[in-house]
Amino acid sequence: MVKHVLMIAFHYPPLRGSSGIQRTLKFSQYIPEFGWEPIVLTTHQRAYPSINDDQAVKASNQKTYRAFAIDTSRHLSFMGRYPRFLSLPDRWVSWWIGAIPLALYLIKKYRPRIIWSTYPIATAHLIGLSLCRLTGIPWVADFRDPMTEVNYPPNPLTRRIYQWIETKTITHCARVVLTTPGAIKSYEARFPQIPASHFCLVENGYDEESFMMAEKAVVKKGSKNKQIVLVHSGIIYSSERDPIPFFEALADLSKQGLISPEDLKVTLRATANDSYLLQLIDQYGIGKIVMLAPPISYQEALSEMLVADGLLILQATNCNNQIPAKLYEYLRARRPIFALTDPAGDTASTLIKMGINTISPLDSKDGIMHGLLHFLALIKEDKAPIASMEKILEYSRRSKSKELTNLFDQVIENL
Repeated sequence: MVKHVLMIAFHYPPLRGSSGIQRTLKFSQYIPEFGWEPIVLTTHQRAYPSINDDQAVKASNQKTYRAFAIDTSRHLSFMGRYPRFLSLPDRWVSWWIGAIPLALYLIKKYRPRIIWSTYPIATAHLIGLSLCRLTGIPWVADFRDPMTEVNYPPNPLTRRIYQWIETKTITHCARVVLTTPGAIKSYEARFPQIPASHFCLVENGYDEESFMMAEKAVVKKGSKNKQIVLVHSGIIYSSERDPIPFFEALADLSKQGLISPEDLKVTLRATANDSYLLQLIDQYGIGKIVMLAPPISYQEALSEMLVADGLLILQATNCNNQIPAKLYEYLRARRPIFALTDPAGDTASTLIKMGINTISPLDSKDGIMHGLLHFLALIKEDKAPIASMEKILEYSRRSKSKELTNLFDQVIENL
């Protein structure tokens, strides 16, 4: 008998610019191998701020349904302003209105055994909560990272609404899925009345098939190229991935003559924050070393990782319970990784477990200066640590899809 799962996800092709797309997309591609058929419920494309057909072909093989949704900030604004209550818990709350009737139709048609919804769009869990209460179908809530922290979301009203959704979700869902051990410990401490077995770990990962395709397309650099190229691929936040100490370190090393544009280039790809970063780059006078680069296709981004001399991770202490999704792709690229993060956080712990110790605190200019010089020396000597393929394969999307379906099986077996 076919077991269907209704998958509720905002981040899905053809949305551009979020690594979160890969989690749902690859789950939907691989879980059929383990006995589950996905029914994907996502938003109308008009709700996406930007679209790209790069991954659309892969998504076209799935049963995908798009509910009515708009982006309040774009579709209901007048002179740049819009009613606050129409963007709570987020700008896509209209998706909830469109999703419920469509979801009830899909439930009647496919009779799913499980409902699965995924954050970081809070409305997805609001839809999951409503459907669970209306139908009684067991619900698995994929939180990924914690929904709330002491000062997150920063707006007090938004934070209260998030906390309400978070509490209701944990109370009514069959399982909460998180992507890091630290996130699980955080929720166990905050919700001691909930059994520890309620919180489950399914980490992010990388797609082996995509990397095999990217490897066929790459052109390796010649060994005579003196300039080392470091790449950061993805969003750079002003708080959670504050680049200022890194820029300060680059500026000081340049002034001391320890690095130069002839021997080092730093490429920041698809930062989604270019105007802010350009100001900082000009302020610190590092424009000849640091280059901002536009978004490229997913396959092109993987190819860029494969030929980079080194890959950069930025993750602040306030994200110690989170791991950037790109880290797993970095590991699979098997290029040296320089991580600017708290050595006590989950990002550092994962790297150390994989045998990678080139880590410096993101908030320490002096630590970054020392760590970067050491990292560059290791690259030149071809001695930078790289994880073994045996360990890397544990994080393949296929492997993580099997973990998810095992969880689904446990939930329906315990009914």
